[in-house]
Amino acid sequence: MNKAQGSQVVVEATAEGHEVSVSNWKFNFGPDSGRADETAEYLKVTAATAYEERGGYGFEAGSLVYEKQRIGDDEMQDTANQQHSTQGQTTTSARLRSSFCIPLKASFIVDLPDGTYQVLLIAGDELAETITRVKAGEGRLMLPTIRTLPGQCAEVRFSVVVRGGRLRLSFSGPAPRINALEITLANQTMTVFIAGDSTVTDQPESGYPYCGWGQLLPAQFKHDVAVDNHAQSGRSSRSFINEGRLDVIMERIKPDDFLFIQFGHNDEKPDPERGTGAFTTYKEHLKKYIDAAREVKARPVLVTPVHRRYFANDGTLTDTHGDYIIAVRELAEEEDVPLIDLAERSRLLFEQAGVEGSKEDFMWVLPGEYMNFPSGVEDNTHFQERGARRLAAQVAEAIRELQLQPLQMYLR
Repeated sequence: MNKAQGSQVVVEATAEGHEVSVSNWKFNFGPDSGRADETAEYLKVTAATAYEERGGYGFEAGSLVYEKQRIGDDEMQDTANQQHSTQGQTTTSARLRSSFCIPLKASFIVDLPDGTYQVLLIAGDELAETITRVKAGEGRLMLPTIRTLPGQCAEVRFSVVVRGGRLRLSFSGPAPRINALEITLANQTMTVFIAGDSTVTDQPESGYPYCGWGQLLPAQFKHDVAVDNHAQSGRSSRSFINEGRLDVIMERIKPDDFLFIQFGHNDEKPDPERGTGAFTTYKEHLKKYIDAAREVKARPVLVTPVHRRYFANDGTLTDTHGDYIIAVRELAEEEDVPLIDLAERSRLLFEQAGVEGSKEDFMWVLPGEYMNFPSGVEDNTHFQERGARRLAAQVAEAIRELQLQPLQMYLR
C-alpha cells in the first residue's frame, strides 16, 4: 500500500509526547533506482504506482503513464559537480530533473486533509520539448499550458482548494512530464469564492467540453490566490441561498477574501423555487450575499449575467436578460460594490466572433465530434472550453481595469 506519510494531519507522537502535524508532501516521479539518495525525503512514484482506496497516493485506475531516467548516476554526478551550488542541493535537483513520468492521460491522487494548498510542479526534459496541461478535480484549469524546450525544466506553482479529503491532479498534452510535486498546506492563501449557476460552475469531466467560466479562472492567477468555485447548475440567487450554499461559503471565507456573485439565468424562470423579480426579490437576494461577505470583512464583487447566443438579423446579440442586467448595475452603485459587467463584455466578445464563430464558444458540437455527445448538441446558453476560457480572461481583464487590489497584482 502506498501510504503517504503526510496523508493524515497528525502523523505520530514524538518521544516527548507532542503530536507532529504534517503540512508538506513531496513526490519524485520516474523509475525506481532501488538506492537511497539525496531525494529520500521525496516519496517515489513510478508509472506503476496505483492509487488505493484505503488512502495514500498514486495514479488513478485507467491512467496512461510511462516513465524514464534520462541519464545514469555517474553522468548525473559529473554534471552535479560542475554546478555552482552546494553538492547536496545540486544532486537532489539533478536527480529530480532527470527522472520523470510521462502522463499521456493520467490523474494523480493524494489523500489530504481539507484545506488550501500550494503546489510546486517540476516539469521538463533534458532531451525533448515538453507540453503539459494541469487540471484539478473534475476539470479546473490550474495553469496556462507549460511548455519547455530541450534542456529546460519549469518550476511552476499554483494554489488549489481540497474538499472531500482528496486532491486529484489530471495531466495531459502531446508531450507531458511530471518530474516532481511538492504540496504544502497554505490555508492563509487569499481565496476568490464564486457563487453562481451553470455558466460559472465546474462541469464534470463526463460533460467535456461543457465548461463554466469559473472552472477556467484559477489559471488566471498566480499561486498567491486560490479559487473556490461553489457555483451550481440550475441555481438562482434565491435557490442558492435556500439550499444552504451561501452558508457553506460563509463557513470557509476569511477576512480580505473575495466573493464573486453571478446569477440571473435561473432567476428569470417562473418557478417559485428559483424565480425572482428583477427590481425586487432579485436585488434583495443579491444584497444578502453582499451583506454576508461584508459581515466577515470579505469583499463582494457583483457580476452581470453573461449573455446567451441569440443573434438578431443585423448580427447584433439579442439581450435575453433585460431588467436583470440593469438591476445588478443599480445594486452595485447603490451598495458601492465593484461590478464586473460580464454581460457587456460577453456581448462584445460574441458579436466580434459572429453568428458562426460564436458557435465555437457555446456548446455547438457536431455528431461524433466529442465522445460525450455522440449525437451532437446545439446549446445557446452553455459554453465549451474555448468560450469559458475567453470569459475567464475577460473577468481577469475586468479585475485589471477596476484595479481590484490585491487581486490585480496576482494575475498572471
